[in-house]
Amino acid sequence: MKKAGYKFESKDTATVSTTAKKENMPKKTFPPNVHKGISTRYGQQAEIKGQNQHLIATNEELQKNLTETQQRVVELELQFSELKKETGEAKKNLKDCRILLVTANIDPVLGERVGEAAQQKEDKRKEVMSVSTNLLTELKAFGDDATQKLARLEEIQTMMTELTKAQEHMTQERENFSLEVAEMEKALKEAEALLL
Repeated sequence: MKKAGYKFESKDTATVSTTAKKENMPKKTFPPNVHKGISTRYGQQAEIKGQNQHLIATNEELQKNLTETQQRVVELELQFSELKKETGEAKKNLKDCRILLVTANIDPVLGERVGEAAQQKEDKRKEVMSVSTNLLTELKAFGDDATQKLARLEEIQTMMTELTKAQEHMTQERENFSLEVAEMEKALKEAEALLL
């Protein structure tokens, strides 16, 4: 079985080598160096064109990414501005609440009028306590809100810094690709000049 298989393979090999010799015979009429040089030049030119097209496509994609990043930066700047405005308003409200407490001589801890607590009636004292509790709740809510907005503001600042770095990196890559495209075009022109 092995010998028959071996003989079968050798017959195929003999047939293939004979066929290969017949196919190669017309090539002897052409000067091998000239044919080889032309195909190499065309191959280089085709390769350069392919690389050039790839670089152009990559450059277009980078341009699209840069535009999207710039739009995102603009959106984040608007969001940052709005959060800054809200934080300013929250601080103003907090200051106004403190002024109200000082003007009314209300101790925010005890909820009583300073120096007059002993003279007030029980219902008046309860009213002051209620107002003080509400103000303290609002102050705490304002404080929590301001803390959250400050944290969000810091996140946005960090994100903007990262986006700015990414934008600079993409710009640098784009410049590098532009340089490579220019070099490839120069090489293509040189190759075309050599062909002519």
